[in-house]
Amino acid sequence: MAGRITRESIDKVLEATDLKTVVEEHVTLRSAGIGSYKGLCPFHDERTPSFHVTPAKGFYHCFGCQESGDAIKFLMELEHTSFTETVEILAARVNISLEYEEGSAPERPTLATRQRMLQAHQIADEFYQHALTTPAAEEARTFLHNKGFTQEDAAQFGVGYAPEGWNNLLSHLQQRGFSLDELSETGLFSEGRRGLYDRFRNRVMWPIKDMTGNTIGYGARQLDPNDKGPKYLNTPETSLYKKSQVLYGLNFAKNDIARQRQLVVVEGYTDVMAAHLAGISTAVATCGTAFGEGHVRIARRLITDDGSGGEIIFTFDGDEAGQKAAMRAFEFDNQIVAKTFVAVAPEGQDPNDLRQHYGDEAVRRLIASREPLFEFAIKTRLKEYNLDTVEGRTGALHYAAPIVKEIRDPIMRDGYVRELAGWLGMDVDTVHQAVQRASKASFTRAQQEAQTAEDPTAQMELNFRPDLRDPIARMEKEALEVILQRPETLSQEQWKALYTTQFKVPVYNAIQIGILAAARNAQDTSNWVQHVTAEVPETLYSFVTELAVAPLPASSEEEVLRYCRDIMNRLLEMQITEQKADLIGRLQRLDSQREPEAFQVIQQRLVELENQRRFLRPID
Repeated sequence: MAGRITRESIDKVLEATDLKTVVEEHVTLRSAGIGSYKGLCPFHDERTPSFHVTPAKGFYHCFGCQESGDAIKFLMELEHTSFTETVEILAARVNISLEYEEGSAPERPTLATRQRMLQAHQIADEFYQHALTTPAAEEARTFLHNKGFTQEDAAQFGVGYAPEGWNNLLSHLQQRGFSLDELSETGLFSEGRRGLYDRFRNRVMWPIKDMTGNTIGYGARQLDPNDKGPKYLNTPETSLYKKSQVLYGLNFAKNDIARQRQLVVVEGYTDVMAAHLAGISTAVATCGTAFGEGHVRIARRLITDDGSGGEIIFTFDGDEAGQKAAMRAFEFDNQIVAKTFVAVAPEGQDPNDLRQHYGDEAVRRLIASREPLFEFAIKTRLKEYNLDTVEGRTGALHYAAPIVKEIRDPIMRDGYVRELAGWLGMDVDTVHQAVQRASKASFTRAQQEAQTAEDPTAQMELNFRPDLRDPIARMEKEALEVILQRPETLSQEQWKALYTTQFKVPVYNAIQIGILAAARNAQDTSNWVQHVTAEVPETLYSFVTELAVAPLPASSEEEVLRYCRDIMNRLLEMQITEQKADLIGRLQRLDSQREPEAFQVIQQRLVELENQRRFLRPID
């Protein structure tokens, strides 16, 4: 097996790739100053352009949702391809042969394999959808009809039918030129002693698509009650299909999710169909697995989970399994800034049942009746305690207090202290004190404090977004923009001064350290920003790229050069002035008779700093 693509090959691809051309395939760009362009962000819904591209540096950054990166990351995010696949796509565009760490390219290129797998799924879609119209699919059509769906509904969602038999799809794809080796990778077939055979037989088929609309797998519902297989059968894990990273219906819902900043998570494929047909166009479902970290990442990106709004609504059956699913979802609540809710019908019906029996309006009412997820979680667990006894109420309080403690909004937290007191029939002050003392919160806080003390990055992240009303913070930010975008404009003396001074703002100081490390290790300033991001903590990657694409306030190359020179000189002069003031203070505290050597060292350093300051002054 071939190794990873070499760093040199990746750098060559990035150098040869015109980021503006790549981005313009998805975004309309217009000039935003010298060498800078802007447009509407493809990663979140916006009306005013905040997505900036700097082709010369090979980076983009959205000042709205903070998405940033290079051409590789841009395509990975939009096309949902792997890193290797994306590099291979870009390499093919610029006609670069890639080198791999173990010496040779894969025998069958990843990109070609992916394209063939997608083609196989597209043909399978057509095959299954056509099969649904045949006499053999009468039972499948009856099933859909009994669920409240018309033939038009089935066509809208691409629903199909896998006919009985062991090799219907297999033969069809072989006739279309696919080899057995290729088909064995698709997940559409199982393998027995006699070779490959159709994995899905006599089942209703729902195509599972990625965000670009490509089918990558299937969910299949059993029709024959005597079938010994599972009621629902999904595609197994393949290089295309990772069930923990896909949501059924996302290709239909993604635009409305971003626009409404709402994600509704239902339990099944028919529930997604019912919700959409009822007007809940933000509904999706997991594919045979619980809502997990991979789904959280998708949700956060789609609803722009930055604390400025957005909601995730989970619908679960009212039975014990539904309650367990809600509690599993609650485990990820602290990873989501958006408000999280649960919607459970009074009699426990799912959206499809509601639509069948009570119409579209009932589905809309279900979503509108949502309640906060942590309230649902607390009430669900309180049922496990006998609240008629002191012991039961005490145990319930010990359980619930840490959950209330973790509510981020202090006003809402105080409100739920009062709510919890009412649920438990206890005094508000008693509950308030229990929440304040909650061991889980105390442990979490102690953990964070210990990490902050030991890890400079943790301390730095406390001030991740500096207050730019502070003139020092503003000047350090402007200097970093210059250093990242135009490092060649710094004079030798400016670089020397940069090594001997320290930025005051913690996050800017961390980036300064990364810049100096990159300057020591890089042979030249090509791929300069990539060199810097390689030297800073991963949490600062987006911050660095934001600085690297921020438009400089100049309208000509001459103005750019003057601006860069002036900003760096002003920053370094300010830092030198501060250092001199500190040294003069130390000098005044020294006794020159008793500590002549220390006195002389400080005086010498003062002379050096004054010489540096003079060198920094521009010569016009």
